[in-house]
Amino acid sequence: MANPVIGIFRVKELRERILFTALMLVVFRIGAVLPIPGINVGELNAYFLSQQNSGNPIVDYLDFFAGGAFSNFSVFMLGIMPYISMSIIMQLLLIVFPSLKKISQEEGGRKKIQSYQRLGTVAVCLIQSFAVTQYAQSISRSVENLLSMQMLPFTLIAMLTVTVGTMFLMWIGEQITRRGIGNGISLLIFAGIVARLPQAVWELFGRVRSGDLNLVFVIVVVAMFVGVVALVIFEQQGQRKIQVNYAKRVVGRRMYGAQNTYIPFKINPSGVIPVIFASSILTFPLQIASTIGGNVAWLGAVSRVLSPQGLLYNILYVILIIFFAYFYTQVSLNPIEIAKNIRENGGSIPGIRTERIEEYLTKILNRIVLPGSFYLALIAIIPTIIQRLFNFPTSISYLMGGTSLLILVGVDLDTMSQIEGLLKMHHHEGLTKRGRLRGRNL
Repeated sequence: MANPVIGIFRVKELRERILFTALMLVVFRIGAVLPIPGINVGELNAYFLSQQNSGNPIVDYLDFFAGGAFSNFSVFMLGIMPYISMSIIMQLLLIVFPSLKKISQEEGGRKKIQSYQRLGTVAVCLIQSFAVTQYAQSISRSVENLLSMQMLPFTLIAMLTVTVGTMFLMWIGEQITRRGIGNGISLLIFAGIVARLPQAVWELFGRVRSGDLNLVFVIVVVAMFVGVVALVIFEQQGQRKIQVNYAKRVVGRRMYGAQNTYIPFKINPSGVIPVIFASSILTFPLQIASTIGGNVAWLGAVSRVLSPQGLLYNILYVILIIFFAYFYTQVSLNPIEIAKNIRENGGSIPGIRTERIEEYLTKILNRIVLPGSFYLALIAIIPTIIQRLFNFPTSISYLMGGTSLLILVGVDLDTMSQIEGLLKMHHHEGLTKRGRLRGRNL
């Protein structure tokens, strides 16, 4: 194909998947601006505008990754984070409780675990949505006409609306994964971050024009941003190849010849998952502490101590990233299962005795994961460094590094690899069936 973009839309299946994904993302963005019942949108916008330079850092953080849905008090204001939080909890429960792990391995067990996870997501949504109503109540003390109904009916309606919105968003993510292109949950987070780009860039230009930011500092930070993006791409695509040799073997009446292949271990096997998991784990209790902090003194103190710009928060953030990097790698790349498959298929690793394959693979993974997790942690705290050193606004510093940058690059690479795989598949079918590119006939 001379032009890859034209080639993408010539393949019918790929074209339909991309258009379906785009439609679902449009629905997500529409829901991000639809306010929940009982909120006076004009008064709410005026309040957040007045708090622009002295707002709550937790609220700014939540609003950034929800694509502005949180500050709009929209039906999607919680985003997809409750589902991610419950996914983490469920993964941990599978390890802690062997009976639950056994259920997941039975026939139909995965569907049971998914149903438990959905019920848990509802519970998490109800807790977080109640915290949101308390946050609205604290705002209403300074904004007289914020709520257009009594507190009790507003609380019940808001909890129901926000919970249903998050569950609908979870369904959208599953549909994108099944019928669209890319990972649906990751794409929803990706879309929320991208939606904030125009406003962040406009704010940056405004700060430079007003003299609040030095143009030289901006150029330095942009150069850093380009360098970090290049390093993230290099790190995401880096691999350690483990050579595996397979001897001749007889299966039924067929003899399969000897072959040499390799197992590709990525430098960062877990991708952006550790960063998403770590930020989700910290966000869940911090959202509750921050939104209810106006009514409960000790929760307000917790939200101030664990500010995203504070030292304690970033220490916990780094520790959780390293933990989830090891945790997710062990779940997705189990050395015991890999070694078992190698032995059952008559394979061997040159220079390694058969009974020590698990030990060798575990050693390799540990050597890969440790620097990879530190690398992820370093990138994750870049926003704090930029804010501290250059006094950048929150919206810009979040884009220059950290979770947002890793998600943007990781999701983009993953989506492009899926598109490339579908293109190659249709190209192969066209060559074998019609002697020409299948995509040109669609």
